Amino acid sequence: MNRAATPAAPLEAWVDGVGLLGPGLADWPQASAVLRGQAAYAPQKTVLPVPQALHAAERRRAAAVVKLTLAVGLEAARSAGMDPAQLATVFTSSGGDSHNCHAICAALASDDRLISPTRFHNSVHNAASGYWGIATGAMAPSAVLCAHDGSFAAGLLEALAQVALAQAPVLLLAYDSDYPEPLHAVRPIPDSLGVALALSPRPGPRSLARIAIDAAAPCSDAPADTLRLPELEALRQAIPSARALPLLHALAHHAAGPLRLDYLPGQTLAVSVAPC
Repeated sequence: MNRAATPAAPLEAWVDGVGLLGPGLADWPQASAVLRGQAAYAPQKTVLPVPQALHAAERRRAAAVVKLTLAVGLEAARSAGMDPAQLATVFTSSGGDSHNCHAICAALASDDRLISPTRFHNSVHNAASGYWGIATGAMAPSAVLCAHDGSFAAGLLEALAQVALAQAPVLLLAYDSDYPEPLHAVRPIPDSLGVALALSPRPGPRSLARIAIDAAAPCSDAPADTLRLPELEALRQAIPSARALPLLHALAHHAAGPLRLDYLPGQTLAVSVAPC
């Protein structure tokens, strides 16, 4: 007897906290007001805070992406009422520490090709994850991904899969930083931007919305959602981690409905959002 296949359960989680830092976006409360149209968007250079969670020695070595991920990750964990030391994490970035990459390339192109130990240990793609563990004392698993311009969608898919598998909270951190010249000419990311989502397997008193992906058909060939405000749409297109902005727009508006987020070439990630 043939039996019908059981439909795959959706990958779902509840967003309990958000962290955001980018050009003209100082934190989630200020950014959500901008996304709702209650405050004007004023583009300005991203200001990276001093990573006070690190000891002085590590603080001196902390690169831009470390400052960025600590800022947004801790903001999301605080707003969710979660202990960052207990959270599994998913870090996702289109290129990691771009300034360190530039410095190493410049050194290798010079007469003195020696690379400092600090430059070397910051060159790995999981450097931000490592500093997160040092700063928070986290011993939980950490996944580190890269999918070029689709890195946010890839990270979201991974984080939702981990929530479904472990039935435990997961912190998603997506981040990018600008490239100096001459790399900027071929990878023109204009500034740093980081997004963090504290995801839970069950709704709670701080939950903002349920987000879900159809595990059987997560991708679509439909175009990605865009933003009406031209300055924010330009930001979405310019910085890979800013591909999260349509999802953040829905969270800020407490809006329900389907979303399409930029993923792999020719594909978008189909996400449904339902506010709590």
